[in-house]
Amino acid sequence: MTTIEAHRLEEIVRGFGSRRVAILGDLMLDRYVWGDVNRISPEAPVPVVEVTRDSVRFGGAANVAENVASLGASASVVGVVGADAAGRELLSLLRERGVDVSGVVELADRPTTTKTRIIAHSQQVVRADREATAELTVAERDAVLESLERAVDASDALVVSDYGKGVVTEETVTAAISRARSEDKTVCVDPKESHFGSYGGVTAITPNQKEAGNAAGLRITDEASLEKVGWELQGRLDAECVVITRGEQGMALFMKGGELVRLPTVAREVYDVTGAGDTVVSALTVALAAGGTMVEAANISNHAAGIVIREIGTASVTPDEILRSFRETVEDGKNG
Repeated sequence: MTTIEAHRLEEIVRGFGSRRVAILGDLMLDRYVWGDVNRISPEAPVPVVEVTRDSVRFGGAANVAENVASLGASASVVGVVGADAAGRELLSLLRERGVDVSGVVELADRPTTTKTRIIAHSQQVVRADREATAELTVAERDAVLESLERAVDASDALVVSDYGKGVVTEETVTAAISRARSEDKTVCVDPKESHFGSYGGVTAITPNQKEAGNAAGLRITDEASLEKVGWELQGRLDAECVVITRGEQGMALFMKGGELVRLPTVAREVYDVTGAGDTVVSALTVALAAGGTMVEAANISNHAAGIVIREIGTASVTPDEILRSFRETVEDGKNG
């Protein structure tokens, strides 16, 4: 099955259920307002959306936690929410998915990060954000670090989900990576460009092509610039692997020791890439924690991403869906 034998794939995926993953990052609530547009407003040259339904989904580190739980692993999330209705709703939804939220710190003077998207005829019309992006105060940071220590100690692996909303700082990420790596635990990071200097020594980091190029100060336009960026970041961070996600061009893995592995995309249809990075880092981490090699884990995360981008908005994937995706790829290869 591509680069993973069927029995090996089954062994890794079936091992997801015994793994425990801690997630540090920026928790978000994604709201969707769905409707139709049949006229333009007489008040301004904007479409009038006739609302037909509303829905909520997980965003940021909350989406990572939900993805980890959907894969069958135990998820424990560390971050902050506001003392508001959105925060209560987000925590309630996470609990329903079986996510441990005991490490979430509630802050009275900070809103829960909420993104509201208005969708008409499967197209996003506008997005409204409610958020605070300032770094946490010393007291707030200390409360997060206390929660983080407990979560990391009880887990097999750590994901850092950095959306630049104030939770992931040089202090928190350094403490998180240090504690996890001191116990030889897997650490994977979905990065923010401004914090690249803090991610040294991680197991894997998963920037998209634009983020990687910006972090290295070189736009990726061809294979030569891709390789220059990938190896520059791998050397700078001393990471076991830099996984650059490339959309329709798949993934490129820059491995410690000098090996470069390219994985073609497995996506058949692309409706929305929102949250695909969350799925990649979640599946990669769980697969590594379950005993997969870096290439095996990247293959699994590649298939997981190919599944979720078929849906509008953030989504998650199950072990059975991953196994089915591998089987379909093999069948396509036989029939191609």
